Amino acid sequence: MNKNVKISYDKKGLIPAVIQDYKTSEVLMVAFMNKASLSKTIKDGLTCFWSRSRQKFWTKGETSGHFQKVKNIFYDCDKDCLLIKVKQLGPACHTGNRSCFYRKLK
Repeated sequence: MNKNVKISYDKKGLIPAVIQDYKTSEVLMVAFMNKASLSKTIKDGLTCFWSRSRQKFWTKGETSGHFQKVKNIFYDCDKDCLLIKVKQLGPACHTGNRSCFYRKLK
């Protein structure tokens, strides 16, 4: 990602991030980032998010060991949403499922 790009964060300073498997394009999860967590993600090569409920940073896998190694980061045409392609180590969902999108709405 070009560091000179001006990302459009919402009024709370957040941007949604869609996390996708870099090989299969399977959507694994969606979370929110702020400027600091995006910078940490770029620097460390592991996804780091902002928890809206706990009001703190969290690196995916810090408690489960199911880290997400960043392969690519894309932004959309309005610069208000991120697509992060990762190598997922273990399940992405806290329920133990590979993806958070394992239920179908009829």
